[in-house]
Amino acid sequence: MTFRPELIDELLKDYRNPKDLVGEGGIFKQLTKAMVERCLSTELHTHLEEQRQAPGPATTKNRRNGHSKKTLKGEFG
Repeated sequence: MTFRPELIDELLKDYRNPKDLVGEGGIFKQLTKAMVERCLSTELHTHLEEQRQAPGPATTKNRRNGHSKKTLKGEFG
């Protein structure tokens, strides 16, 4: 996968020093967080859609509907 140079320029427009990339509020941490949240949201949505489409008892009480806060620890915090 390749990224358009304009997208990279937009992401790095406020870059001044390495801390802007890997610091506490750096772009790597922000991008990692956004990508993980997007992946988890998509995975949950797909899983719930499969549950809804699968035939089963009409009175299933064990269904999830909503989001809850989760904390992931990784290399970027």
